[in-house]
Amino acid sequence: MKSVLVLYFSRGGHTAKIAQAIAARIRHQGHECDVLNINDGTEPQWDKYDTLVLGACVLYGTYHKSVFAFVQKYQQQLSAKPNSFFCVNVVARKPEKRVLENNKYLQKFLMMSPWQPGDLKIIPGKVDYPSWPWYDRLAIQLIMKMTDGPTDPKSVIDYTDWQDLDVYADHLLTL
Repeated sequence: MKSVLVLYFSRGGHTAKIAQAIAARIRHQGHECDVLNINDGTEPQWDKYDTLVLGACVLYGTYHKSVFAFVQKYQQQLSAKPNSFFCVNVVARKPEKRVLENNKYLQKFLMMSPWQPGDLKIIPGKVDYPSWPWYDRLAIQLIMKMTDGPTDPKSVIDYTDWQDLDVYADHLLTL
């Protein structure tokens, strides 16, 4: 039996939901899995886990500064065991943007991060205009207009492939 720690940063809650789904699948497969928000102030018990996973969402083309602060602080612990990084972004709604060579957001993470993950995953995110503040909604609508995405302010579209997420969770157990 493996023990997995899924760490995450989430702004609107969708990355947290993804982290919980990964953990649920791992537990369903008969393994132990804990989930930890990197900003909740809890010190991870690194020695308890066989595999480490970190996930973060992209907002306005970058990751929150707390993601980089976390990997800076814990790069040694993250690198010491089999590990994976998943990024959640809406540009990945297009299948060709789900590969490293075509996803500038994951490339940006790798360039800026002192930690270089052993495994990578790009996960399509969610558009949820009604739940966003007006300034986020307008900014994202402009970006979506430029990239042929949805701009209806009432749109709530979850692009996450939940079956593929199960495949990723299963993959984590092989690291």
